[in-house]
Amino acid sequence: MHMPMLIPLTIAIVLLLITFWLPSLTPDSEKLSPYECGFDPMGTARLPFSMRFFLVAILFLLFDLEIALLLPSPWANQLTTPMLTMLLAFTILIFLTIGFIYEWLQGGLEWAE
Repeated sequence: MHMPMLIPLTIAIVLLLITFWLPSLTPDSEKLSPYECGFDPMGTARLPFSMRFFLVAILFLLFDLEIALLLPSPWANQLTTPMLTMLLAFTILIFLTIGFIYEWLQGGLEWAE
């Protein structure tokens, strides 16, 4: 094995061993339980779920998708047609802005009614 490959391999093995050894020093009852979400696993499964929280979470995911759609824009400007790239990016932003305004006007972003 070459010397340049030996150093990263050694670092990776040391870090792997530390990640298995370190948590065993101070076990936490919450981390050892199968449910790390904070809900009591012994309680009823029929607890009321906030539909408002669910809708806000879905809206966050929807509007957060714009990052994934617009991330390649700086690299796409290097193409032969940068104006088309900017037009598509602005189209995405306009659709998201219209959707955001619609949700705001419908009261979908209000926590309390």
